[in-house]
Amino acid sequence: MRYAQGGGLTDAERTTRERLRLQAVERFEVGQKTAEIAAALRISVRSVERWRRAWRGGGEAGVLSKGSPGRPRLSEAQMARLERELQRGPLAHGWADQRWTLARIKTVIGRLFHVSCTVEGTWRLKRHGWSRQQPTRRAIERDDDAVEVWKKETWPRVRASRRSAAPGPSSRTRPGSR
Repeated sequence: MRYAQGGGLTDAERTTRERLRLQAVERFEVGQKTAEIAAALRISVRSVERWRRAWRGGGEAGVLSKGSPGRPRLSEAQMARLERELQRGPLAHGWADQRWTLARIKTVIGRLFHVSCTVEGTWRLKRHGWSRQQPTRRAIERDDDAVEVWKKETWPRVRASRRSAAPGPSSRTRPGSR
């Protein structure tokens, strides 16, 4: 099952889903067919097939929820310690410059807590007030007010004229001009 924007099930939804799995297990045990179970529980045949494989491999425990996949890997105490370590700076942890990168933070987490996480997962630090240290590069001459005016006034006219262009090849060269 896929969820938009990296979301997932709430604890209540996970409990409901687990109840469905256990109902499916009862039906597995009496030999009910996959399609019948899917129809009776109003779930997909693929889910029933997946649950049946898990049930065959591990019994009832095989179909139980493993918990939220997005649960934090670090406790609040560990997070506080990590923040203190990050404030000490990269030099204190053996890097030659004063830039924290996600890969470096991942390495520090591994060294301190013996926890493996992804580079992307370390970006969750932004929830604790950390942000990118390297600012987005912008021209000194940039005028944000002028950019906003252009977006509101000029861009809609440009976009409208592109849409009303005559149908045909989008290439600016004539056919056969090679």
